Amino acid sequence: MSDRLIYMPLGGAGEIGMNAYVYGYGAPGKERLIVVDLGVTFPDMDSTPGVDLIFPDITWLKERRNQIDAIFITHAHEDHVGAVGHLWSEIGAPVFARPFTAHLARMKMEDHGHSPRNVKTVMKWPETIDVGPFKVGFAPISHSIPESSALVIDTPEGRVLHSGDFKIDTDPGVGEPFDHEMFKDIAKNGIKALVCDSTNVFSMHPGRSEATLKTSIAELIAKAPAMVVATTFASNVARLRTLAEAATSSGRSICLMGRAMRKMVQAGLETGVLDDFPTVVSSDEAQDIPRQNLMLLCTGSQGERRAATAQLANGKFQGISLKEGDMVLFSSSTIPGNERDVIRIMNQFSEQGVDVVTDRMGDYHVSGHANRPDLMEMHKIIEPQMVIPMHGEHRHLREHAKIAENAGYASLICVNGMMLDLSGNRPKVTEYVETGRMYLDGSTQVGALDGVIRDRLRMALYGHVIVTVILDEEDEMIGEPWCETRGLPEMGSSNAPLVDALEEDLSQFIGRANQKTITNDDKLEEAIKRIARQTCQTEIGKKPEISIVISRLM
Repeated sequence: MSDRLIYMPLGGAGEIGMNAYVYGYGAPGKERLIVVDLGVTFPDMDSTPGVDLIFPDITWLKERRNQIDAIFITHAHEDHVGAVGHLWSEIGAPVFARPFTAHLARMKMEDHGHSPRNVKTVMKWPETIDVGPFKVGFAPISHSIPESSALVIDTPEGRVLHSGDFKIDTDPGVGEPFDHEMFKDIAKNGIKALVCDSTNVFSMHPGRSEATLKTSIAELIAKAPAMVVATTFASNVARLRTLAEAATSSGRSICLMGRAMRKMVQAGLETGVLDDFPTVVSSDEAQDIPRQNLMLLCTGSQGERRAATAQLANGKFQGISLKEGDMVLFSSSTIPGNERDVIRIMNQFSEQGVDVVTDRMGDYHVSGHANRPDLMEMHKIIEPQMVIPMHGEHRHLREHAKIAENAGYASLICVNGMMLDLSGNRPKVTEYVETGRMYLDGSTQVGALDGVIRDRLRMALYGHVIVTVILDEEDEMIGEPWCETRGLPEMGSSNAPLVDALEEDLSQFIGRANQKTITNDDKLEEAIKRIARQTCQTEIGKKPEISIVISRLM
């Protein structure tokens, strides 16, 4: 069979987050592969309680480890680089990134016991890296973090442009501006496929530059009568500098609160992308500074429960607490799904008499992603043969594909696990790969279908009963069954304690059970579960999770 060019997302297509994309070239099933981004997404208490991080399921890649030539990271946001340390050992290929991103990737590798030498620093376009049948270059593109890059991927079937996350911003503050002429030059000999960010496809107005925020933020902070807290994405280094400069101009000292915030600023300084960040003070020093002369830059703009902003909302963080008259600025947009947690924190601040300011109340935030007019402009600059939407929920991908088709470009909705053949004049689906999610639960990775989180959810929804039964050498019960409950009402409909009702019903059942049931642990356990659930259904209207402990004296 003839060689082909394939593209397949394992994460990031049909969702916002957890980006992981695969390109391949060669005979079907024998393609040489490259991976673009290895990101994470974040759990929530409703669907993934207790989970720390969520990764793409890379089983398909693990099975083809010897075909993978390289991993390329477009930029240093967690949804693009956050899984590198966790998953690298299962892929084993060298990681390529620009200096700022490489710096952070090396830290993640070291955190998980991998050599940082596996991360290779590359320079920006027109420098390229030859890996297998591919030639890859990092084309600077504006976003909300320094050294973001689109990937120029040259293949035997033509040139592919993988946009990464981007916006059209000619004055981003930190990081390179969008360079129209560079992209026109990249596209001058034709682009086979533009694989393109779809996040803001429903935003109808042209995107705004980071530079438009400086005046309004400076005025807001200058007018604040007491302490100011500003929360934003720690990775948005340009915004951190905008906020810090506004604080300095109003005579305020700056305190960075949250490990990610300190780490990102330090990385910016060490790599040179932040060469003029104002001096900061420690949290201990901040406690001695008059409130009207202090601004805190905090993690936790998305309502993360353990982040600095949530801790301040709960009362105190690192010895600092807020008072009536202080102000909290949310210089960020809320990621869909995080609204409830963010509003909860805002209400907590309000209860303390703290003024809350959001991006809806003034020009205090701009998105790092291209709005619809900017996407359409990108299409016109590149004029690709085909447009493949990525980085969006299904509705974003579908809308982006419609826009591309209406403009005369071949397009296709491609979600996680769908393999496209890009070799022809139009993209076509060639295979469907089983994909999904892996959970980091504490220090252990568990599969979404392993049952761990399902059981946790069931216990949260229905409660838990533990039944202990002790039998002697003659299979006679010693004492009564012993029941413990968790997450269930103490009293049932019979006006007796639920535990008493359970123990009474179970004792009666075991006392009359036949020998075949009593001597077989599996049958006995099944019967006890049935009786316990029946009793709970009668007493409290629920069928909880049941755990059985059967002890036999030998």
